[in-house]
Amino acid sequence: MHLEIAVQDVPGAHLAGAHGADRIELCCGLQLGGLTPSQGLLNSVRAAEPALPVHALIRPRPGDYVYDAAALALMVAEIKAMADGGAAGVVIGALTSGDTIDYAAVETMVAAAGTMHVTFHRAVDHLSLDDAVAAVPHLADLGVSRILSSGGAARAGQGLAQLTAMHQAAGGRLAVMAGGGVEISDFAPFHAAGLRDVHLSAKRVVNQVPPAPLTESALAEDHSYFATDESVVELAAGTVAALA
Repeated sequence: MHLEIAVQDVPGAHLAGAHGADRIELCCGLQLGGLTPSQGLLNSVRAAEPALPVHALIRPRPGDYVYDAAALALMVAEIKAMADGGAAGVVIGALTSGDTIDYAAVETMVAAAGTMHVTFHRAVDHLSLDDAVAAVPHLADLGVSRILSSGGAARAGQGLAQLTAMHQAAGGRLAVMAGGGVEISDFAPFHAAGLRDVHLSAKRVVNQVPPAPLTESALAEDHSYFATDESVVELAAGTVAALA
């Protein structure tokens, strides 16, 4: 199996690289579900872990995945910037207002990606189960190489039947990667179903409240943030290695 870790900083990339992750999905704002990383962040991670393939998330804002022309133009510019910065791939997604895949937007972004690897992210989990399966060959036709999905479930382990159906619909033309609420105990069932890619953020919550006394402004702030949990990355990598 191939292990992908979602990280948002250099320490996270170091942990992924040290424990043998196959690649990282680089983003910022994990607490918002992940947003496009800055060029500076990509450069810093590439310098820190030059051998680790970086797949950059392209998501300009939190919320839905319905993008107007201005947002799509921004995403195309971000894709090209990630290519210039040495990213191995990009992670994209776009939906219509009816929660169907915006294939025209996907085609535009795939074209902008050029030779980079393209993953379609969990926007696919907004589709009905039948529509998600039907979308697989259409995304392959457009040049998408991987789909990240929980199988439409809150946790990917609960969406295994749907993930298996998507994997079968792919017919080897693209990979279906399990992601979303993944637990280490899910790896073996994923592998048994034929899935060979797994994605997790392996995150923990850090909450460093400043020492008292605090101003009213400081009290109103959320002092927590996500960080990569080394113990989870290590366990995940060891589990993947055992399934190889």
